[in-house]
Amino acid sequence: MDVAPPSYCFVAFPPTTKDGHAVVGKNSARPRDEVQEVVYFAAATYDPGCKVECTYIEIDQVPKTNAVALSRPSWLWGAEMGANEHGVFIANEAVLAREAASETEALLGMDLVRLGLERGSTAKEALDVIVSLLEEYGQGGNYYEDGNMCHTFLSAYLIVDRKEAWVLDTIGKYWAAERITDGVKCICNCLSLTTKIDAEHPELRSYAESKGWWSTDKEFNFAEVFSQVDDYSNCCLGKETLKKQEGK
Repeated sequence: MDVAPPSYCFVAFPPTTKDGHAVVGKNSARPRDEVQEVVYFAAATYDPGCKVECTYIEIDQVPKTNAVALSRPSWLWGAEMGANEHGVFIANEAVLAREAASETEALLGMDLVRLGLERGSTAKEALDVIVSLLEEYGQGGNYYEDGNMCHTFLSAYLIVDRKEAWVLDTIGKYWAAERITDGVKCICNCLSLTTKIDAEHPELRSYAESKGWWSTDKEFNFAEVFSQVDDYSNCCLGKETLKKQEGK
């Protein structure tokens, strides 16, 4: 079974931060010999009917894309993290869950990072872009360049602008999201949403019920429902590091 590589990302909003700033960060846990680039793509316009070739599949292009700065493995079309000209930042985390990640080539979580940045001018717009593409095209494929082994993961995202952030957890085409407007939020390689859900796939709960993972007489806790059996934990080691920095 794959083990999600340990990595973390966080956002800090006032009053935790100085001078009213929003602060974001992420570390990478990619294979050590993999080349990771920091690249810039200018804003662009496209004719009707144009397509864009992502890592594995081709999808419809939009009329205009935002300028983006990305940190990405060189062999991928998408990115682990990045920001756009409107001040939107997105980071991706690999997660495992009860629902096995698909080996069928579709959009990678890192493709969705770039697509959200290219097409969203706020955190909420980027969230809407990602979930609509997830529902239309699905997620799947090898996250490593080495084709001798297939490493597949589901994705969690931290989507941030200057006013708010969204934590997005995904299970196949299904998803749930939580809105953050103050304090500090850290996510890692486990599903982090619990009972506070501000937006979700309309069939999320009925899907969980159909799989026998949840019944309507119980409170809906996303992480408890969809985490691997006996593997649910609300612990994220990155939170400990951030806790030590309170007041600084």
